[in-house]
Parts: sequence; C-alpha cells; structure tokens
Amino acid sequence: MIATWYVIVSFMLIIYVVLDGRNFGCGILHWLVARTPEERRQAVAAIGPLWTWHEVWLVGFGGTLVAVFPRLLASAFAGYYLALFLILWSLILRGISLEVGGHINDRLWQGFWDFVFVFSNFLLAILFGAAAGNLARGVPLDADGNFSMAFFTDFRVHGNVGLLDWYTVSIAIFAAVILAAHGATYLMLKTEGPVHERSATWAKYLWAVVAPLFLSISFESWVVRPDIPRHAIHNPFCWLGLLVVIVSTIALISGLSTGREMRAFVGSNFVLVGLLATGSAAIFPVMLYSTLAPQNSLTAYAVASSHSALLLASVWWPVSFALATTYFVFISRRYAGKVGVKRGNQGLY
Repeated sequence: MIATWYVIVSFMLIIYVVLDGRNFGCGILHWLVARTPEERRQAVAAIGPLWTWHEVWLVGFGGTLVAVFPRLLASAFAGYYLALFLILWSLILRGISLEVGGHINDRLWQGFWDFVFVFSNFLLAILFGAAAGNLARGVPLDADGNFSMAFFTDFRVHGNVGLLDWYTVSIAIFAAVILAAHGATYLMLKTEGPVHERSATWAKYLWAVVAPLFLSISFESWVVRPDIPRHAIHNPFCWLGLLVVIVSTIALISGLSTGREMRAFVGSNFVLVGLLATGSAAIFPVMLYSTLAPQNSLTAYAVASSHSALLLASVWWPVSFALATTYFVFISRRYAGKVGVKRGNQGLY
C-alpha cells in the first residue's frame, strides 16, 4: 500500500509540473515571443484562466502528502523553509502580475508587471529545478530526521550541503530550459500570427539545447549518487519511463519538423512525464537521502501514516481526484482553440 501511495503522490506532482510548467515556460519567453502590448496580451491570454486551476494540483499534492507521509512533510517543510517561502512569493507575484497588469492603461505600469511576470516564472522554474536536484543529491539529515540548509555552503555535494551547489544549479538550469521549451511548444499550439512563428522557432532551439543538458546532468547524477543508476537498472518502472521518453521524443521531433502542433505538444508533455516518472522510480524507497550518513535517510516506509490513516485516505482521494479531473477537463474544453491578438479578452492582463 505504501508503494501505491508513493506512486499516487508522485503522479500528482508530475501532473502539476507538466501543467503549470508550461505556464512557467510561457512566462520565461514572454519578452522574446511577444514584442508589442497586443502580442503580450495574446501570450497571457493563451495561459488564460487555466493557470489558477493548475495550482490546485500542487495544493492536492501537499494535502495528500500530509495525509500519507506526514513525517516527511514535517521534516521537509522545516528544512526547506527558505526555499518554500521563495516559491510561495513567486507564485503570489505571478498571480498579481496577471491580475492587475492590465488595470491601468500605462506602459510604465504594464512594463513593471511584465518584468514581475517574467522574473517570477523564471525564479519558479529555477527553484523547482533546484528542489529536484536536492531530492536527487540529498539533504543534511541528522539521526533524528531533521535538517536545515542555507542557500549555499562550500558548493560541495556531500556533508553539510546547502540549497545550491554545482549539481543543484545544473539541475535548475536544465529545468528552466526544458520548461521554457515546453512553454514555447504550448504557445506554438495556442497562438497565431507572429507570436506563433516566434514560439515555433524558440521551441526548436530550446529542445535542441535540452538534449546535451540532459546527458550532462545524467552523468553528474551518476557522479553524485552512483547508487541511483545501479538501482534504476533493476527497476522495471525506470525502463518504462525511459521508453515513454524515447517515444515522446520521436513524436516531439516529428511534430516540430512537420508543423503538427498537437503532436509536438503531446510529445512535450510526455517527455516531462517520462523524465519525472523515471526519476521518481529511481530514488524509491528513499524520499530524503542524507548527505551526512546514509543510515539517516528517510524512506517511504519509515515516514508513512498508520494503516488506518492510509485506508481512510483511500476513501476520499479517488472522489477528490475525480472531481478535480472533471473540472479540469471542463475548463480545458471551455478555453480550447487558438488565441489571436483580438481574442485576448478574458479579462486577464
């Protein structure tokens, strides 16, 4: 049952990253693909009202984590306190920039919120990437399962590490690039005119950069945690994730080269799904690895709730997931189709 809940929690986080990750990418590329006020409104209208709903999956992930792995949440929230507050403020600033940027018809006002929108999305991509790097590298857990981290210490990957070092910075850069590529692919699907053309061009460039960066961080991961590749080789779910990545990459390349936008977008989504699923399977059952002493690491079995709590969660989670999925499908269909320069009238920005 604990392994099943690990899959469920990972699945919800993957959904959030894939859905809101495209919004991060749209924000990162905002100044590059949209050069006039009308085009910038068009780019934001492509995100539309969906960005608020995507954050529901993050809330759902946190709620499920509280119910199923409470000890992990207690340790992680205390240790990642600074990083979590930065993520929270970035999410708040992104929402404010979308909601109030167009309330005053003044370029100084709108230009300021353009900057806030781009910066907050870029910082979110960097922070989530660094968080993934911390999960793979590990944190300085003591024997009681507690830890705290500064932004950086000596930039080494063992011992008393900080949030940032050469490895986590590499993962953060990779995350920013792949989410920007994902966002460009989404804008290519959702927009028309000059924004569409620029997004298609940026999507090709960025995805071409993703490939060597992925090989680089794969080698770095082997250096930092050699036990992960050895474990992944014997895990069939890792091989399944890699198969998803390969098939999705073929679909992505085919879609970009032939101009089939939906195929490219589906491939983009499942490249992220495959990478995240492979990573999740590779680190299981360890959820927080200790860089001080491996025996201090927290496994899914050690931090899970009681059997009765897991049974109770099994009752309410399917109902909540069904409601969330139903509304997501409804609102996605409601705002389907391309967004033109003249169609940016959703009351956003």
